[in-house]
Amino acid sequence: MSISNNSFAAVAAIFSLVLLCSMQCHAQLSSTFYDRACPNALNTIRKSVRQAVSAERRMAASLIRLHFHDCFVQGCDASILLDETPTIVSEKTALPNLGSVRGYGIIEDAKRELEKTCPGIVSCADILAVAARDASTLVGGPSWTVKLGRRDSTTASHTLAETDLPGPFDPLTRLISGFAKKGLSTRDMVALSGSHSIGQAQCFLFRDRIYSNGTDIDAGFASTRRRRCPQEDQNGNLAPLDLVTPNQLDNNYFKNLRQRKGLLQSDQVLLSGGSTDDIVLEYSNSPRAFASDFAAAMIRMGDISPLTGSNGIIRTVCGAIN
Repeated sequence: MSISNNSFAAVAAIFSLVLLCSMQCHAQLSSTFYDRACPNALNTIRKSVRQAVSAERRMAASLIRLHFHDCFVQGCDASILLDETPTIVSEKTALPNLGSVRGYGIIEDAKRELEKTCPGIVSCADILAVAARDASTLVGGPSWTVKLGRRDSTTASHTLAETDLPGPFDPLTRLISGFAKKGLSTRDMVALSGSHSIGQAQCFLFRDRIYSNGTDIDAGFASTRRRRCPQEDQNGNLAPLDLVTPNQLDNNYFKNLRQRKGLLQSDQVLLSGGSTDDIVLEYSNSPRAFASDFAAAMIRMGDISPLTGSNGIIRTVCGAIN
């Protein structure tokens, strides 16, 4: 039996649409991505994160920040984990990361364990995303369903790490525009800033602020912080971002801002008579609103330009290309 040219063309068109849909669906991130290929993936990652946070509570903040600093440069592709080589200028040595971003070894530990049971299956980019979620829950923060299926980059961008990451001295307009450039709203930006409820900062990042006698910082707060960070100190002392609940991811960060006790300039600028004031006040009054929005913002951040499908690779070691 013969098939007319028109019928053949119609069948071919339908087949092409089905194939295209299949390819697009395959490339979508999914919370069940490893359910068959590596069913213990999430438990393995969580074990590594739990051990690290139990040993050092501050590591929770570092792991959340590591995921953030990855996603803002080239997207969520684990480019931040690549070490320096003759062909790669590592993001680790960029100014916003050098000497301050931590947790690389925790991700590598989780990857090493996953390679024993599921070799070549779980990406380093996905480990970063899951580790950030687990770190949040281990210090009292919200949980969320992590979408999976990212692949790892074969490149890094030292240049973008220097330009695209928000800085501690940024004015509000630059913070808003920087997040908008990544597809994140002003509300996302304020919610994600709440991660500064945990962790520590090096004194040079806020020394000028606490010695300025400015009107946007509480005098008693500045005095307390000066004891930890003397003006002549060059040893890189650390100070907690939140003095009240330094090891708890909660909405106290926003309560601090209401009292002019934001440690970094980029913290206090969120409550400075600008467009973000109402959001800060809402979060300071509602732990639930902050937790919900923080989780949603972390999910959206994890969606920044992931490599999927046939793009990228699955690295065997997170710090190097296979």
